[in-house]
Amino acid sequence: MTIDFKNKVAVITGAGRGLGKTHAHYLSSRGARIVVNDLDTIREGDTVSPAQKVVDDVIKAGGDAVLDTHDITDYEGAQQVIGTAIDQFGSCDILVCNAGIIRDKTLTKMTVEEIEDVINVHLFGSIYPVKSAYPFMKKAEYGRIVMTTSASGLYGNFGQTNYSAAKMGIVGFMNALKLEGQKYNVLVNTIAPLAVTPMASSAGVFPKDLNGSLKPEWVSSLVAYLCSDQCQSTGDIFSVGGGYYARVQMQESPGLYFDSENIASSEEIASRFDEICDMKGSRHFSDLMHFIQDLSDRRIENRDID
Repeated sequence: MTIDFKNKVAVITGAGRGLGKTHAHYLSSRGARIVVNDLDTIREGDTVSPAQKVVDDVIKAGGDAVLDTHDITDYEGAQQVIGTAIDQFGSCDILVCNAGIIRDKTLTKMTVEEIEDVINVHLFGSIYPVKSAYPFMKKAEYGRIVMTTSASGLYGNFGQTNYSAAKMGIVGFMNALKLEGQKYNVLVNTIAPLAVTPMASSAGVFPKDLNGSLKPEWVSSLVAYLCSDQCQSTGDIFSVGGGYYARVQMQESPGLYFDSENIASSEEIASRFDEICDMKGSRHFSDLMHFIQDLSDRRIENRDID
């Protein structure tokens, strides 16, 4: 099996640096035409922006890429990003939502603006490009979307309430979108990457001894698979970093049923709280209807036992 992206067009947000840059180079090396989306910010001492340099380097390596500098936190801007793919290359087959920022502080010290800025970039900066690309993918009956959550969202991290909230919002968005897109062959998955990038380094997230092992390339190879024709997975979360790949699921304990004729008192709940929390025999539900059906079935079973 060889994975390639000949005649495929990929839009990558936040592609000027870090993981987005690596995704752009990796997908291009496999034949994809790339829309490099990032703000056109030129750092001191440079003559071109990091995003423009990614475009130049992709072309120099024999690939095909264009720069797009529209703001994905604005819906009109996000529409223009997808418009760039359509106008320049004729389609939008792949969307990798990667853009992100951090504004780490404890909640008491965090400003409302710092909360809004992070949620706008991570959550709305994912929702808006997906909403813009989805009609084209649906019409073509083909699309691959990869979104980016974080272990901070999945498990929590001190000083990142804004970031964690945004990252779990992305998972909720994916959980519903997978159901809408699957019948049109529009598949959406989410990665929780661990990689040493400029953003992660500035936050001091990783010990220095991990810098050499957490290379972005480990992440980009999984992204490429999730963007490929060969991938038929949808609605999944993958933890990836340093050669480690794992699927992540939300689980629910078997729980307890109390007498359905009487409302359980707080004291009754307290007396059996450990049983309620016991995860032995926990289950994963593919969607809300699966959960409701399971709940109904178990309620009937419990009534029969009583």
